[in-house]
Amino acid sequence: MSGTHAPPVPAHFHPGEQGAADPIRLLAIRDTPLSVDEVFAAVQDLAAGGMALFVGTVRSHDGGADVDALGYSAHPTAEAEMRRVAEKTVADFPVRALAAVHRVGDLAIGDLAVIVAVSCPHRAEAFEACRKLIDDLKHEVPIWKHQTFSDGGEEWVGA
Repeated sequence: MSGTHAPPVPAHFHPGEQGAADPIRLLAIRDTPLSVDEVFAAVQDLAAGGMALFVGTVRSHDGGADVDALGYSAHPTAEAEMRRVAEKTVADFPVRALAAVHRVGDLAIGDLAVIVAVSCPHRAEAFEACRKLIDDLKHEVPIWKHQTFSDGGEEWVGA
């Protein structure tokens, strides 16, 4: 036998239905205000039929108590862990583009704390990938929240 032949490619196959070769476009931990426009622009891809974006904000209450102040701090390995989480999302879904930014430092009520976005060939994949990305980021990346309440109490979350 002189050679092998690849199986025929299905008629519905198109490279845009797959994940991109290097879909991680933006990952950062910043001590400056975050931009939804920057993250949205980072995940635009002409082969994507769906883009999902999640924005986490600082709310005025938690656990039935009024929040007066909030600060985030990150372990020195946090960006590397954020990359690991992003790579896991990319491995599990046909991601065309992915972006995630998290704020550290003192934030005010209403400030943007985290923004993640994913684009995929289809809507359902984009929603699922975005949800996995934010859930895993919250559970696995060493970023801690310190809340001060109006009654004088305080709490560390995620530490």
